[in-house]
Amino acid sequence: MELRERVNVALKQAMKDRATDRLSTLRLINAAIKDRDIAVRAEGREDGVDDAEVLAILGKMVKQRQESARAYEEGGRIDLAEREQAEIAVIEEYLPRQLSDKEVAQAIDTAIAEIGASSIRDMGKVMGALKQRYTGQMDFGSVGGRVKDRLTG
Repeated sequence: MELRERVNVALKQAMKDRATDRLSTLRLINAAIKDRDIAVRAEGREDGVDDAEVLAILGKMVKQRQESARAYEEGGRIDLAEREQAEIAVIEEYLPRQLSDKEVAQAIDTAIAEIGASSIRDMGKVMGALKQRYTGQMDFGSVGGRVKDRLTG
């Protein structure tokens, strides 16, 4: 079952269960997917977004909520930070398991070897390969620095 279907099934179940917090998060996910669908249809892609793009959307949503939670905690609004954390938990149900540091290092090494990357100029190719293969499984913000270190070190 594709991600979009899984979200819709969970949305209907949350309505039946009257789980308001979960329902609101699932509606946010659905709205983000539909919003992206509209954007890609305007670009001429009639089929809308695929699972890889949905994973990217979900990853972005998690990152936004992590930043918000951090800001709320710094501002002393623990109640709002907890709500953001609850939304993160619901969104992460649809993301694949996050890779460990060791697995990320191995994935970087594999991508560098497959591409034959030898300098920092190849960083874009390596990052592209990693994003294609591991979307939703690693934080590409931190991975970029690690790839750069490997290619310059």
